[in-house]
Amino acid sequence: MTLSVLVNAGPWLEVPPDGYGGIETVVATLVPELRATGVRVVLATVGTSTLEADGYVTPVAEARFASVAAPYNQASGIPLAHMHGVASYLREDTSIDLVHDHLEVVGPTVLSAMGGAAPPALQTLHWNLQKHPDFYRGFDGAGRVCFAAVSASQLEQAPPNLRAQTLGVVPLAAPPPRPVDVGVGEHALVLARVTRDKGQDIAARVCLRAGVPLVLAGPVAGIGDPDELDRRLRAGGDLLRHPDVRYYVDEVAPLIDGEQVRWAGGVAGEDKERLLQSARVLLAPNRWPEPGATGVVEALGRGVPVVATRLGVLPSLVEHEVTGYLADDEDGLVEGLRRVDGIDRGACRSSAAGWTPAEMACRYLDLYEKLLAAAGGRRAASR
Repeated sequence: MTLSVLVNAGPWLEVPPDGYGGIETVVATLVPELRATGVRVVLATVGTSTLEADGYVTPVAEARFASVAAPYNQASGIPLAHMHGVASYLREDTSIDLVHDHLEVVGPTVLSAMGGAAPPALQTLHWNLQKHPDFYRGFDGAGRVCFAAVSASQLEQAPPNLRAQTLGVVPLAAPPPRPVDVGVGEHALVLARVTRDKGQDIAARVCLRAGVPLVLAGPVAGIGDPDELDRRLRAGGDLLRHPDVRYYVDEVAPLIDGEQVRWAGGVAGEDKERLLQSARVLLAPNRWPEPGATGVVEALGRGVPVVATRLGVLPSLVEHEVTGYLADDEDGLVEGLRRVDGIDRGACRSSAAGWTPAEMACRYLDLYEKLLAAAGGRRAASR
């Protein structure tokens, strides 16, 4: 019997994303592999998504990432509107065997509250598990809503209640590189949305000290066009209340000179491939223990060494002095940049070759089977 899975990507960005989109990139990588194994996939996403699927649920018409960090009373209705649409769909389409959810906190809350009216659900945990301690300490999925971590370091930070409901760890895989005709350039690259946790200001300072040109690629509060951001900043209004915009204006923009340090805005498609494959090094100067780091996975798979802080999943992805350098402070990052040309780019490719999108899909299929067996079937409580 064909397995039918609703993959819930949420209301924040289209799938695949136009430029930045960590979770959405993972979904865009996973879904084709699931379908290649014969799984029927219904994708719950925004109306502008273009990823091929067997069905769609699009309660929110357009990507709402620009609102993700807005005050609660402005943003809270967005994921709830999305999940209302998902819940309505699940009540109507009784062929769905399982939900694979990627919507932080709101997804498992609604699916759990539906009880037997919803299929069993597996949520992939893409974020810092210390963000919502009250939720993760107390949530009870009753054996029908369970979790998957993306790294062992992430799961180590989870409270015991959440660990007990986690079925396994499935590391993130990245799409294979597209063929582009570029050579290795001089620039270091930060490939991430501009936010303090990602440390773009740290990257600028260490590159200036090391004499390495830096390209920052990623949106600011969902805005990927530098000219648009400039226009909206000059127009005033509420934009400066967004914490990512405030961070960019106060801590990053003063370090951008357009030559030694430049912001390329959001990049996607071939432009992203060229920028990444021609990078001398990927910088990941994180201030937070990132659990998955898809940008690092992409870089290593393209033979690009990585210089990163020693936090979260990064020590399990970057082998110090083999595929890059790990550091505890800015001095260490500078030293890593100065030594990075000695890293064998072939070793970087080899380090990423053992984990593919197809293998990620197979691991999730194993967890789907485990969840369905534990839950006693698709909608056991309503039979």
